[in-house]
Amino acid sequence: MNKYGKLLRRSLTGLLVCLAAVLVCYLWIDRPVAFFAYRHHLNEVRIFRWLTYPPPQVQTWSPLILTVIAIRRARGPLAHWRKVLLVACVSLIVTDQFRVCLGDICGRYWPETWFHGNPSLIGNGTYGFHPFQDDDEVGSFPSGHATRILSFVTVWWLTTPRSRHIGAVISIPMLMSLVLMDYHFVGDVIAGAFVGAIIAAYAVHLAKLQNAPADAR
Repeated sequence: MNKYGKLLRRSLTGLLVCLAAVLVCYLWIDRPVAFFAYRHHLNEVRIFRWLTYPPPQVQTWSPLILTVIAIRRARGPLAHWRKVLLVACVSLIVTDQFRVCLGDICGRYWPETWFHGNPSLIGNGTYGFHPFQDDDEVGSFPSGHATRILSFVTVWWLTTPRSRHIGAVISIPMLMSLVLMDYHFVGDVIAGAFVGAIIAAYAVHLAKLQNAPADAR
């Protein structure tokens, strides 16, 4: 089987694992964790809030980064880290669009009421999936922040092995903050992380960066 076939097979296996994890979270974990974070006022801890800021900002500036890299390419071949940054930005942008689409398809209510009186578990006891509703009020699943984080970090993880520990140190606290702030259920974060990681893996494969040396300049 070629590399793409192996990637597809692993993606399908990962999808099954992800679905199983989301089901377990939906039935036994999501609600208790959301109420725990609410009762202990974890959304008032500033560091958790600050950790949620970088992902949208990176997405906002990604088009400018891509433009700068495109202009730099006119001067000659790109260094490995610039290619990785380019692929990471493209992966992030594409992943977020996937997230929007999946959010409309799945239609999950949020853990807490944050905007326009949106229905939520803590706000009015609304819980569950309501598929094919095109509305931000039912866009909790999968987590957009988690998709952004993993789509960006996974590209670096796959192409620069020496910096993998940095990606873990950065991404894990950010993912945890989404749950502790009651921005997302645990299952939302798991699904978002899966979507981001899978799209990043395909982006790396299509860009043929997976075999690039980690210390290339």
